[in-house]
Amino acid sequence: MEMFNRFEVFQMDVLKEVGNIGAGNAATALSQLLNRPIDMGVPTVQMLPFEEVAEKVGGDERIVVTVFLRVEGEAPGNLFFMMTPEAAKMLLNRLAGFDLKEGLDFTDMEQSALSEIGNILAGSYLSSLADFTKLSMYPTVPGLAIDMAGAILSYGLLQFGEMGDAALLIDTSFFEGEDQVEGQFFLIPDPPSFAKIFESLGVPLSYD
Repeated sequence: MEMFNRFEVFQMDVLKEVGNIGAGNAATALSQLLNRPIDMGVPTVQMLPFEEVAEKVGGDERIVVTVFLRVEGEAPGNLFFMMTPEAAKMLLNRLAGFDLKEGLDFTDMEQSALSEIGNILAGSYLSSLADFTKLSMYPTVPGLAIDMAGAILSYGLLQFGEMGDAALLIDTSFFEGEDQVEGQFFLIPDPPSFAKIFESLGVPLSYD
């Protein structure tokens, strides 16, 4: 817990600013993609242990729509953008104009649109973090999964190798008029990457 306390005390203001700038950049990019005004709310930013990631989206057995990708560069890690199927359908309907049916089925075009939205979010937040840390960080091509949160995280462990023991959570809200869609954006740096991020922000990370 000491690591989380130190991060909160010394760096949370910086991370909140990263979230704010990333949200603004993402809203601009989404507006250009969809050719309509899209706003994003002020995000809630926090650090949490990796084992609490699934709890934040309703538990290991909660079905979620997830855009996932690998972060490469000087501070590699893994990134997940998770939302409920209901939120994903509302996002597609309200923001992208898709006429959707109830259930867990998404057409190839709908899945492609969700992947592109997740890719825009990832690029916006990673660019903001890279600007603050002066570290090179960039996303790979995203994948899309619809499954239980625990299964998706376990797949990430198998696909990408060892996960870091902490995650940066950015709660994201999309607005168009009075409609609101929420999702959770998790950046899970590889264990060595946390030290780089801390040091780049002026606080060496000690594991003692």
